Amino acid sequence: MTADAKAQAPAHSALPGPSDDLLAELEKTYKDIHANPELSMQERRTAGITATWLRQQGYEVTEGVGGTGVVGLLRNGDGPTVLLRADMDALPIQEGTGLPYASQATGTDRFGQDTAIAHACGHDMHVAWLMGATRLLAENRDAWRGTVLAVFQPGEETAQGARAMIEDGMVKRFPKPDVTLGQHVMPLSAGQIGWRAGTMLSAGDSWEVRLFGRGAHGSMPQKSIDPVVMAASAVMRLQTVVSREVAMTDGAVVTVGMLRAGESDNVIPDQALLRLNVRAFKDQVRERVLAVITRILEAEAAASGAPKPPECSVLSQWPLTRNDEAATRKVVAALERQFGADRVHEIEPATASEDFGLFGAAWDVPAVFWVIGGIDPEQFKAAEQAGKLDEIPANHAPNFAPVIHPTLRTGIEAMLAAAGAWLATGAAKP
Repeated sequence: MTADAKAQAPAHSALPGPSDDLLAELEKTYKDIHANPELSMQERRTAGITATWLRQQGYEVTEGVGGTGVVGLLRNGDGPTVLLRADMDALPIQEGTGLPYASQATGTDRFGQDTAIAHACGHDMHVAWLMGATRLLAENRDAWRGTVLAVFQPGEETAQGARAMIEDGMVKRFPKPDVTLGQHVMPLSAGQIGWRAGTMLSAGDSWEVRLFGRGAHGSMPQKSIDPVVMAASAVMRLQTVVSREVAMTDGAVVTVGMLRAGESDNVIPDQALLRLNVRAFKDQVRERVLAVITRILEAEAAASGAPKPPECSVLSQWPLTRNDEAATRKVVAALERQFGADRVHEIEPATASEDFGLFGAAWDVPAVFWVIGGIDPEQFKAAEQAGKLDEIPANHAPNFAPVIHPTLRTGIEAMLAAAGAWLATGAAKP
């Protein structure tokens, strides 16, 4: 065992951690997936890798669940059933990490636009974590009893994947789990784990908004109803939603991520297109924010004399991610036994959003979701001391990529520890 492996070895676990050989194999797979990312609901290559892996470990494998989803089932006697989930999709952005295994991939997004593709959210690491956990569970069946449901999910970034799998009959086709477990790499110090009972992640809504005007020559604005000005005014006004219509004791985010209008400098177009994103921690705040956005968009169109009201369509919806209190305590106790309390920390709710919670809701069973740091510890410490943590690359930034070590080992061991709280022989009954 290397010095690094010894430093990261678990203090206590019913299931052994990954060997150096397994880590080396998974590192190679991780780099391959990172270099060959696939957009949401297009994860055919990645799904094939995971399906082949699961079959090699002796799992019953079902492919094509909800499109490109893969489910592996490993039965090992009487006991609880535990669902372990990893998402597989990448983002439509250009990678800027400069890594030797950086993505050069391109593709077509769901809007029909050509785009670069990059694993800038860490889902490639999630896949490697679950691959490692599934092998160790298969190789150590004497250490646990029950059933493992390994879910490699498509389309998390667009909130399509979990719904698609559920709509494809997942609840009826597979055993009901006693608990659903998931984890995500985040810009914390690598090797550290963050958890929270109750609300863990915000709800999210993505909309596409089409604003209508009247086109004209750029030299004759009086003949137009300018949708560019309309859109610009709407974007600025939307910045007041949180600052003026949400109480300071609540939290919300309104982001306009895309504004597109026109093709030429001397042509006033007849339409403008916005894509915006909303995050909130409370259902009533979410509903209020969406209502205010609608009011502002319609008012700006009316103020501009638009020929018709805006058209708003829903692109994605993510539910609040809420962790079951009792199941979270059980997971945290297992993580603290595994890593020590100094590496397992309660954190504030994060403004990111997830569709993981839909699995627990579909079966009406507890769900627990936690986060694992992926930033080089020295880099994180230096940024923290300098008061520059906001400058560390975060998920969805072109230069975000977790350090492989110790992030890879930590994620595998965390998943095994959490699953073992239900599955391990001698584990407390749920």
